[in-house]
Formats: sequence, structure tokens, C-alpha cells
Amino acid sequence: MPEVVAIVGPTASGKTAIAQSLAEILPRSGEIISADSMQIYRGMNIGTAKPSPAERTVPYHCIDLVDPGEPYSAALFQRAAREAIARTLSAGHTPIVAGGTGLYVRAALDDWEFPTGEQGAPVRVDLEQEAASAGAHAMHERLRSLDPASAALIHPNNLRRTIRALEMAAAGDSYEDQASGFSKRRSVYDTVFIGLHVQREALYERIELRVDAMMAGGLLDEVRTLLEAGLREGLTAPYAIGYKELVQVVEGVSDLTVAVDQIKQATRRYAKRQMTWLRGDPRIRWIDVTESSPEDSIATIVDLVESHSPR
Repeated sequence: MPEVVAIVGPTASGKTAIAQSLAEILPRSGEIISADSMQIYRGMNIGTAKPSPAERTVPYHCIDLVDPGEPYSAALFQRAAREAIARTLSAGHTPIVAGGTGLYVRAALDDWEFPTGEQGAPVRVDLEQEAASAGAHAMHERLRSLDPASAALIHPNNLRRTIRALEMAAAGDSYEDQASGFSKRRSVYDTVFIGLHVQREALYERIELRVDAMMAGGLLDEVRTLLEAGLREGLTAPYAIGYKELVQVVEGVSDLTVAVDQIKQATRRYAKRQMTWLRGDPRIRWIDVTESSPEDSIATIVDLVESHSPR
């Protein structure tokens, strides 16, 4: 048996349900470590497909860590995830890392240390405040003057990464060096990586149904509540798919029907980006769950886990 099981795949592929079912039947009962960059936020429940407390039949970690207005980073997630993995292993259970945020999966599992500029230094707050008035392109130009090699790796519209790179530059680190180190794929744990593949048309249909279910489940009201609680103050949370589009509706900028279509389109694009990222990892053992029953999928995964050879 491996120390850790990782369940990865695009949004709407069924990762949470399969991870939970797997946790229930493993010889050393499993605990789930969520590797979703939006499920860390309290109150962002419906739009992130976060399982409710009633739906959690096994212990969950790394959800509801901070409020949407608070800054957060992959480095902070790495610390939280590894603490959760250590506690789970100490209890004699199997950590199951489940999520579609590739950066968070690798931050939790891979031999990759974040430079000091990623540890939540106060300079980030100053950069975020400056970005709020100066804009993404001005911040990117500033990065280009300080660290042109790193700036060349980041799109001018990607404010989050630009701020990360500026913070690292202030600490004497380089985003370019970090990106180079991240190309190495070595897990710090004995891990089996399982990827859930869904044929494209079927995945898009699942996404349609999921978004419709989220809207029927009260996503618009959730966005209203979050706005009242300071959602706009966050650097990342207000731009999450589903929230960004509905903020425009609440503020009277967009029509609801148009916004829902935009959510579906953005989710399809996100799923495509997820698959592009995940396909680059040769460690992942893919199973097609397009037409498989949950029972068959779980049986296949159990076989892969039990046949895993320790490294």
C-alpha cells in the first residue's frame, strides 16, 4: 500500500465522490485532503462544489481555512496540507489528496520548497493595495524592470502571479528559478496518482448539469451574502468561476441568463486547462470513468492502489 493516494482530474469528473468512497473502504481508512484553491475559503460552498458537513462521511482537511477577503498562497496551503497528511499518517490512516488545482496537488505532495517570498510576508499586502489602484499591467511592468526573465513567464493580465513574483523579488528570490524547480516531479511521499478521465462531450454535459444545479441550489444568494461579508476585498476569491460572473449580476452590470452561460463556458475552459496541466505528469495512472459505474471505478482504483509497488 502507498503512503498517500492522489485522486486528480478535471472539474465535474467526480473526484470528491470517488475519493470519499475510496476512503470508506481502504484497509487503513482514508481521510481526504482537499487540493482545491477555492474550497479553502469559508462561505464559498455551492460554487466550489464543497461537500456539506452532512455529506462528509470521512474526515476532510484543508477546506474552510480562511475568509474570502484574506490573502492566501500555495505556500501556506503546502504547510496546511503536509500537517494534515502527517496527522493522518500518525493516526494510521491513508491520506487521500483530491483536487483539480494542479499547483495545490503538487505543493502538497512534491519535493518542492517555496522560496521565502512565498511565506506570506507583509510586503504582499502592500503589493495588493498598490495593484488595486495601479492595475495589472502597471504591476507587470514593474516586475519586468526588476526581473525580466520572470516577467516573461507571466501573462500581463495574471495579477496573482505578478504579485507573487514581485514579492519573491523583494525577498531576493526568483519566480523563474521556482518555475524551473517545479518541472521536477518527485513526491516526498510514496504516492499513487490516479487520474479520472471523462470524454469531452460527456464532461461538458456534466458541467452544464452541475452549473444548473448550483444555480438551483442558491449560488446567487451565496454570492450576495459573500459580497456583504467583504468578498470584493480578496485578491483571488472574487474572481473564482461562478462568483465573478454573478457579482456582475448582483451589481447590475450583467444579465443572469448571460452570466450563467458565461459560467458554463468558463468552466469548460478551466477543465481544458486542468487536463493540459495533468497530462504533463507521467506519474498519473488514468482511468476512464465516462460510462463506468461508481462501483466499477472504485474497484479499478482499489486494484491500482493494492498493486502499487513501493518506491
